[in-house]
Amino acid sequence: MTELDYATVQRYWNAAKPSILSPYMMDGFGFPAGAGRFRFRAESKIVQRLIAGTNTNGTVLDLGSGMGYWAELFSRQFANVVAIEACLPLFQELSRQCAPYPNVKTLHAEVSEFEPEGVYSLMFFGGMLMYLKTEDVISLLLKLIPFLEAGGMILCRETTVRGETVTREGEYQAVYRSVASYSRIFEECGLTVSTTELNIPYAVLQIGCESVRKWKEIMPKLLQLTPVVGRLAYLALRLSGPLALRVPEALGFRIPRLTNHFFVLRAAG
Repeated sequence: MTELDYATVQRYWNAAKPSILSPYMMDGFGFPAGAGRFRFRAESKIVQRLIAGTNTNGTVLDLGSGMGYWAELFSRQFANVVAIEACLPLFQELSRQCAPYPNVKTLHAEVSEFEPEGVYSLMFFGGMLMYLKTEDVISLLLKLIPFLEAGGMILCRETTVRGETVTREGEYQAVYRSVASYSRIFEECGLTVSTTELNIPYAVLQIGCESVRKWKEIMPKLLQLTPVVGRLAYLALRLSGPLALRVPEALGFRIPRLTNHFFVLRAAG
């Protein structure tokens, strides 16, 4: 299996232009900015439900914070938030976005170099493990687990595939693992997977991304009209909602190729 090249991963994100669409890899499909805001709001509702009952007097560790949308959300519910981001452009936006919240501490650092302190009631990975080799995922989790408070939770939101692990090559690199593969990794670290849930907002909009990509492949560039096609695709998906996932499956089409799942993890004992 092809290995990730961390230098290439870092180079890609250091050149990234911060936007509401870029953390979701939804740039270039003609979607309006509202598509990113819609997805974040929809995912937020899922996260709020999954973390219900977590100790809000504690601290959240937000690893791979991106532009700070999740850190900002957690700051309104928890006593403290520690947000870590390695990419400089995203870290600068994270710092700006969270500046009004004195209970948010932002750190510009690689997650592998971060040394935890104290205990955390919630550890949140919002699409970060896909940029780590499996052995480094395990090393990171084993380092963090001792700092999870009793009854605390690790919540992961990771892009997944139906079959075997796929490593994306080229300028943008990532590892897409199956739900079963992630479950094995978590269990190897001594974590119990208490909940696994399909990220429906991601999957619905991913149908749009994959459909627009296919459209661009078959149409001459002058006829692609990506901004128009992207907006129409987004409108159709908003109107159809979760039904958009059932129709392709009923017709025998295995789309979207990429999905996304939430994993609620608990430390053993």
